[in-house]
Amino acid sequence: MMDNFLGMYEEPADSTKQQERHYYLLSELQNLVKDLPSSFQQRLSYTMLSDLALALIDGTVFEIAHGLLDIQHLTEKNLYNQRQKLHGEHRGLKQELVRKHKEALQSCKTHNLSVLRAAQQRELEALELRVKDEQRMMDEKIVLELDQKVVDQQNTLEKAGVPGFYITTNPQVAWIQLAL
Repeated sequence: MMDNFLGMYEEPADSTKQQERHYYLLSELQNLVKDLPSSFQQRLSYTMLSDLALALIDGTVFEIAHGLLDIQHLTEKNLYNQRQKLHGEHRGLKQELVRKHKEALQSCKTHNLSVLRAAQQRELEALELRVKDEQRMMDEKIVLELDQKVVDQQNTLEKAGVPGFYITTNPQVAWIQLAL
């Protein structure tokens, strides 16, 4: 009677349905694990998979994962667009420099031609170095932002009580979490 009052009593049919769902999810997880390298399989115990299947039963974890995936896709798209914008700016700078160099060559006296070409070569090399540095800095920013997104996802799933999820920078553990 007290269990019923506290809402902890489950109808036999609901309990059976939940148990069937648990076994189904556990079986699916076990099948997924079979496709992983053996070093990863060893880290995923039956208990962990069973606990994960229990966490998946009500669909909340799927909703959380879907929301995290949407955020990740938006972040990736934004970072891609930022990189494309930088690439376009660099292309414009190079085109402008080539145009400026052509104009200078057309108005240059023959005796100054070698000096002008040397100066233009130095200017082009300086621009190429700048472009290379800016692209490297952008790529580093992208990697850091994506790494932070992984930490945010791990933190969210850990707080949601999903077994096997916690904040880590260990690549093997992160890959196992990704596989889950």
